Amino acid sequence: MNVKSTKRQKEQARLEHRQKKDAARESRKLEKANRPPRQPGDVDPDIAGIIPGPQPLPE
Repeated sequence: MNVKSTKRQKEQARLEHRQKKDAARESRKLEKANRPPRQPGDVDPDIAGIIPGPQPLPE
């Protein structure tokens, strides 16, 4: 009997995890859809301020 309850708990945890991931995925999808489109000359905000090449040493 203990094996069945453990298996049921695992299945329930797996289902909850999948539901959380689906909700997060849907949230990101809506956020992306509501984001204003970038103009061709705009800088990508993820890489703004990044300088290619060797980085200066921290002081």
